Amino acid sequence: MTDWPILSAVTFLPLVGIVLLLLTNENSAAGRRNVLGISLVTTLVVFVLSLIVWWKFDAANPGFQMVEKHAWLGTGISYHLGIDGISMLFVVLSAFLMPFCVVASWLTIEKRLKAYMIAFLMLEVFMIGVFVSLDIVLFYVFFEAGLIPMFIIIGVWGGKDRVYASYKFFLYTLLGSVLMLLAIMAMYWQAGTTDIAQLLAYDFPAQMQTWLWLAFFASFAVKMPMWPVHTWLPDAHVQAPTAGSVILAGVLLKLGGYGFLRFSLPMFPLASDYFAPFVFTLSVIAIIYTSLVALMQSDIKKLIAYSSVAHMGYVTMGIFAANVQGVQGAIYQMLSHGIVSGALFLCVGVVYDRTHTREISAYGGLVSNMPKYAVVFLILTMANVGLPGTSGFVGEITTLLGAFQANTWVAFFATTGVILSACYALWLYRRVIFGTLDKENLKSLLDLSGREKVLLYPLVALTIFFGVYPAPVFDATAASVDALVNNYSAAVQAAHDVALSVK
Repeated sequence: MTDWPILSAVTFLPLVGIVLLLLTNENSAAGRRNVLGISLVTTLVVFVLSLIVWWKFDAANPGFQMVEKHAWLGTGISYHLGIDGISMLFVVLSAFLMPFCVVASWLTIEKRLKAYMIAFLMLEVFMIGVFVSLDIVLFYVFFEAGLIPMFIIIGVWGGKDRVYASYKFFLYTLLGSVLMLLAIMAMYWQAGTTDIAQLLAYDFPAQMQTWLWLAFFASFAVKMPMWPVHTWLPDAHVQAPTAGSVILAGVLLKLGGYGFLRFSLPMFPLASDYFAPFVFTLSVIAIIYTSLVALMQSDIKKLIAYSSVAHMGYVTMGIFAANVQGVQGAIYQMLSHGIVSGALFLCVGVVYDRTHTREISAYGGLVSNMPKYAVVFLILTMANVGLPGTSGFVGEITTLLGAFQANTWVAFFATTGVILSACYALWLYRRVIFGTLDKENLKSLLDLSGREKVLLYPLVALTIFFGVYPAPVFDATAASVDALVNNYSAAVQAAHDVALSVK
């Protein structure tokens, strides 16, 4: 147990910012500046605390660290927090992206700014809470509560079809999670505890594992989202404000992958092994099909949204390869995608704020008067394709190596996604950046402003840094991933040995 509850501080500090915002009057220029200042300072302090968590984290220890545990609801349900190598970096990612969301909203949100920032700070509480929860009921509360602020962000500050998109997002994700709640109840009745550490050590019967795995899969597959339950994502991205798209792609999509790593693989290893070919099939379809769909898009945001579904296909493929390379590659891919996709949506916001359209056909020749923007967009596009030297390459090649060990045909078909991603990404870049600058409304566009440079340059630098030097991420996750894979392999091998002895 730690003397200083740093995980509670990281999780709930945004509530302090919310209280200060509630006491602030936004009905003046000075009031708006105060709202933005309070939000930015709050998110920056949370990010600094998350870096302290990383600094205090012992990468050689595969167990849970910085543990906090207190009685909560009785009957064994406790307020239990902790992190390991699988969850720690997602806490840092969540805290890292929030200041960018605040700065991205600096000039674009004109109405109800205070309510908008309160929704984002509340969303930060719920996102970080998911990654630090060590009680499955507490995890479920945070997991589901995160739907509410994002539903409000899309529904109030989104585009013209925002109500449709917000309800579609809410209903898809909520319906999947109802089955997970039933599974959590069944696990409590079976194991007599909601403590995640104890549930990880509990040996659920093989038949029960099958039903529990399916129930959790229903929730996590929608959250990722996996094909064919991905259709809510393009609508949500297109209608969401820029900052909403950043946090949706950067963090919320990762909750499903984290759930597979925290629950499906270690708690239900026999079912995970049984359903692995099914997941491989869905992953390959997602990689190929959504890449082809991306090629047909006329909206920049929708194209990037479909590319996110394809990239999450690499994640699920790596996770259920259930080897060290696959799992580490999946974690790296999620972290890299959080940075790269967030930056790409910020790039879309840059041109949308100037022209108020996301139609690809409305652009062309921007390299002539926006050269800095063209360079930034190029680097991020190459990272999205998986060019060596960018973080996108490290994640994709590692998941493919893991998949190759598990099933060579899966790796072969998944590799075609690399070619397809180059097709749609380079097609988009050529249409927007190159060509003749012949549209009158584009000739007066200015290059990146100081605020936009503050937003994009750090993300570009991190994309290159982690593409060249991935060791900080791999070192932080290695011990926990090794323990997860070894325990999974031992459980599956033991079940196979029992089956052979019975025969």
